[in-house]
Amino acid sequence: MSGEHQNPEYRIAEDARIATDLPIDLTLGLLSSSLTAIIFIGVLWSARGCLVINAFGLNLAIPGYLVIAVVVYSTLLTGAMMLIAQHLTRVVQENKRAEAELRAVGAHLRESGEGTALPDGKHDGRHMIGAALNEVIARWLAYCWQLMRMTLVSHTNTLLTPVLGLLLCTPKFITGSMTLGEVVQAAAAFAIVQGAFNWISDSYGRLAEWTSSANRVASLLIALDQLDKPERAANPMRSLEYPACRIQAQVATPSPCGCERPAATSTP
Repeated sequence: MSGEHQNPEYRIAEDARIATDLPIDLTLGLLSSSLTAIIFIGVLWSARGCLVINAFGLNLAIPGYLVIAVVVYSTLLTGAMMLIAQHLTRVVQENKRAEAELRAVGAHLRESGEGTALPDGKHDGRHMIGAALNEVIARWLAYCWQLMRMTLVSHTNTLLTPVLGLLLCTPKFITGSMTLGEVVQAAAAFAIVQGAFNWISDSYGRLAEWTSSANRVASLLIALDQLDKPERAANPMRSLEYPACRIQAQVATPSPCGCERPAATSTP
């Protein structure tokens, strides 16, 4: 079968595990980040009132400026991560497809050594395994390049966030509105809230992996349903399809004594 689910038997167990396990971990992480952000946003909001900016003879007061700053900064960071890793899901899908193809070629080569013919009448097993291996290497290089770009953004954020929190508190420290202890406390709360808002950026790789595996599993299920449609159309009264099993309808047949009895059923 062609499509995103090519050679599904070589990855279906891993794809099904990822598609079912990762949502639980991602949900727990999202819940933890939400609770952390709710708790520490109050600390940022109460950090010595508002910031007053004097410009062109006007006094502009910004209440809760640390909260506004962390929201704007986290939004920009998330947008940068999504822009840089916008092709990550496709790269992961191609990587999984290439790995499944390599396993399939290896299995066919082993079968050919046991007397079973290669698929599509091909006999050059060395060329097939070499081409599949080169495809896997190329897909892994593309995947590593995506991870390097994402790592650059995340590590830059890790180094920049504490410095940004201190810089935002510096004007109030200079004017004497905040003590050194309050500056450190506000900067630490800024970093914690930003880390909570950074859930999408931190989980983007796992989100892409889950999307890829879920797409492969869903594509396989859709393909299997399409294969079963002609059989169900030819025998509409014979079988009832369920997601996990097939139940054969019983057909009444006459018995030698003249009464009707149900025929024996078989499960395919």
